[in-house]
Amino acid sequence: METNRLSSLTVGVLALQGDFEAHVRTLHRCGVQAREVRTAQQLQEVDGLIIPGGESTTIIKLMQRYGLDTLIRQRAEAGMPVYGTCAGLIVMAREIEGYPQQPRLGLLDVTVARNAFGRQVDSFEIDLPVPRLGEPPIRAVFIRAPYITHIGENVEVLASLDDKVVLVQQANLLGGAFHPELTDDLRLHGYFVEMVRAYRRQQ
Repeated sequence: METNRLSSLTVGVLALQGDFEAHVRTLHRCGVQAREVRTAQQLQEVDGLIIPGGESTTIIKLMQRYGLDTLIRQRAEAGMPVYGTCAGLIVMAREIEGYPQQPRLGLLDVTVARNAFGRQVDSFEIDLPVPRLGEPPIRAVFIRAPYITHIGENVEVLASLDDKVVLVQQANLLGGAFHPELTDDLRLHGYFVEMVRAYRRQQ
């Protein structure tokens, strides 16, 4: 019974804007069902949610338009795992440097700086050590990426680039400044899937 219940695990990917399809493909490669989420009903039917990269202002405005922002907050506060990448990290953050009026979910107790690594032309890839994932380092793709400038006391730093925090976890929340879905390395998505499995076991 337990095995059958967990085999039907479904991870949602917010599909309002950004490269959500790459996350869906990566989740399929991790061996789990993935669902594009655009409505409140679809959100209710998933066990975890990825908020992809894209344009953070557009993403949160579309969330509000479709009534998803409040429901995401409610489900995250009830324990559902949520993982934000790049713009998704900005949307999840409690504070955004220089943009105090920008709407956001405010779930993750961090302050982020938008486009902190530079413009599109400054995008880069690098091998990034993530001790939680073991060796070798993961390949991290940074595209107009933010980074985290302040973390709350319950936030754990999972990876930094030089002195810049780029991957954190706060209980059931995961936030990263880069795009793991653009590489062949499944470990970070797999880590999130295990967070979702642990959540399902508690239900």
